[in-house]
Amino acid sequence: MFATLGRRCARSPKRVLAAWLLLLVTAVAAVLAYGAVTSETVALPGSDSQAAKDVADTAFPASASGRQPLVLHTPAQAAPLTADAQRTAVDETARAVAKVAHVTAVTGFLDPAGHSALSADGHTGYLSIDLDVPARDLTSGTTAAIVAAAAPATAAGIEVTPGGFLAAAADKQPTRYSELVGLVAALLVLLVAFRNPIAAALPLVMGVLGLGLTLPALGLIGHRMDIPSAGETVAAMIGLGVGIDYTLFCLTRFRELRAAGVPVEEAAARTTAGSGKSVAFAGTAVVAALAGLCLGGLPLLYALALCPAVAVLAAMALNLTLLPALLALLGGRLGSAPAPGADRPGGWSAVARTVVAGPWRCLLPALAVLALLAVPATRLTLGQLDAGDNATTTAGRTAYDRLADAFGPGFNGPLQVVDTLPTPASGAGDQRLTGLAAELRRADGVASVGPAELSADGRLARWQVVPTTAPADPATAALVHRLREHTLPAATTGTGQVVHLGGTPAAQTDLNDRIADRMPPIVAFVLGVAALLLLLAFRSPLVALKAAVMNLLAVGAAYGILTAVFQLGHGAAVIGLDGPVHIPGFVPLLMFAVLFGLSMDYEVFLLSAVRELYLRHGDTRRAVVSGLGSTGPVITSAALIMVSVFLSYLLSDDPVVKMFGIGLACAVVLDATVVRGILVPASMALLDRGNWWLPRWLARLLPHLDIEGDGHPENEEELPAVEAVPVPLGLTRLP
Repeated sequence: MFATLGRRCARSPKRVLAAWLLLLVTAVAAVLAYGAVTSETVALPGSDSQAAKDVADTAFPASASGRQPLVLHTPAQAAPLTADAQRTAVDETARAVAKVAHVTAVTGFLDPAGHSALSADGHTGYLSIDLDVPARDLTSGTTAAIVAAAAPATAAGIEVTPGGFLAAAADKQPTRYSELVGLVAALLVLLVAFRNPIAAALPLVMGVLGLGLTLPALGLIGHRMDIPSAGETVAAMIGLGVGIDYTLFCLTRFRELRAAGVPVEEAAARTTAGSGKSVAFAGTAVVAALAGLCLGGLPLLYALALCPAVAVLAAMALNLTLLPALLALLGGRLGSAPAPGADRPGGWSAVARTVVAGPWRCLLPALAVLALLAVPATRLTLGQLDAGDNATTTAGRTAYDRLADAFGPGFNGPLQVVDTLPTPASGAGDQRLTGLAAELRRADGVASVGPAELSADGRLARWQVVPTTAPADPATAALVHRLREHTLPAATTGTGQVVHLGGTPAAQTDLNDRIADRMPPIVAFVLGVAALLLLLAFRSPLVALKAAVMNLLAVGAAYGILTAVFQLGHGAAVIGLDGPVHIPGFVPLLMFAVLFGLSMDYEVFLLSAVRELYLRHGDTRRAVVSGLGSTGPVITSAALIMVSVFLSYLLSDDPVVKMFGIGLACAVVLDATVVRGILVPASMALLDRGNWWLPRWLARLLPHLDIEGDGHPENEEELPAVEAVPVPLGLTRLP
């Protein structure tokens, strides 16, 4: 099937190229026409915070994106906002902002519900802005128009800063600089590997085309479901990395075939049948691992799984169709030197010889290194980020700091208590309402409780509860649990009142709790999928189990580095952070799925070579040395490209993007060096023939897959009959 597909594409290269270009133009045109949408909204079906939001939204219809603050501030040495000139400028600003497109209302320093929006010293306040568009549709242009309308305040010496979703829209930065840096670094690696500018440029072209299809697709999907900006960024990271790496593997095989004298068209077809098939297998493994996130039962995890899956599928499709067409078109200009894949006496062959000569001496130190790196992961706790973790140059961070200084750290993340009453309240002084509010005020960790808001029918009341701690502080999450488990039940037991606790900190707490509960089945699923795919590929239970365990060790080490850098703050300043930041629950979960999927690339590439060589002569150690020697340079080049792409995203100001960049880069480095260079050859040398042990009953059940072979007769003739290799009693060798 793969050979037929590759041959057909190689025979009609211009048609294939035209079809892909047409698809690319259509995708870009659609995004230009309809816009690309991302949303940071987190829906948590079945959670207490979601129930609070749903009930409140029904009884208290608000603007499409809620009230967003426009923060006004004067320095301590200047006149306060209550001074006549400043107050006049603020009033003029409010009237001007109200005329901006999409603004439906502007509330001054005291809103109808009685919430004070002016600090005690009078130097900091905010206007509350209602908009007719949801947060996902807010653009930097809307924020800029609102800030421009605040010219009267600016002219009076008042510093104007958008906050909330307005700041998020203004601070949203494209990652094109990161992609550009990653591409330049990848080009340098490819030039060294191929020593041919056209061959070096081809993987970059494929990676960029994949990115050009993935991002518009996700932008359009964002109109139908909530796609977080972090999901798009991870998709760009993974898509660019695998797009280049997959092409690197295929191009290496094509050049080897050309060096052996195979004609261009046939070489393109056999490349698709061999390395293309491996790409399909590896890509399927990534998508299957990402599918495990769906066990979390959260829309956020669905979106985070979908984004990189789309990128990987695009890279697979391009490599199986467009690449053979381009190989046929470029032909001899790609060169034929088997540089990256050739087995050399030094390099990785020397490493492999050292490892197999003393496997225990190499295995134990390697395991110790991974264990040492993983130690900080024992302190990993799932937290949440807020605008206080943003770069100091962003509007969101400035607004956050000013509001926190003026109104307290908990002001930026208020909780919302929603109370459904069995009978209508007589008014705000209803004993049921005043009693519940009094209990809330007495609770440890509560700074203030706003006045009760009653629905039109008097059956629903809500309060804004401001914690004494910041939204991302673990103490705030502890307060959420304390209010739900003790304060609210104690105040409402036997009254018939139904109380829910919501707000952003409560929603983030629910999210982390849900992820922590669902992590064990997700991890088990991903481990099972990885082991099953390797079992199907190599028909060896020990190889599958060993690979799963080693990948788990590498991921654990990556978690340790992630915890040390971000949660503990070691080296945080080097990557542009002010200090330690909390790690959101979805970051390690998504990293786990992605890394297990990506590790399959190198595992399949290395083990396929070892297996093929072992079947020729039946000597495990010799096969390991030759297999690592021939694949090591390609794996090294692929890993360097991945690491370059991932680390380039450290240029982003978003801490979450930095987490994925550091975590994925470190995991790939460990996977390509410690795992593939030491642990795999050492363990295979120790197991020897046991690597290929397979019970007879399992051999009858498993299908026969040839992951790396291209099915060409001349290659099949090179392999001797496998029965010539001695087999232990009661066991069977790979057929």
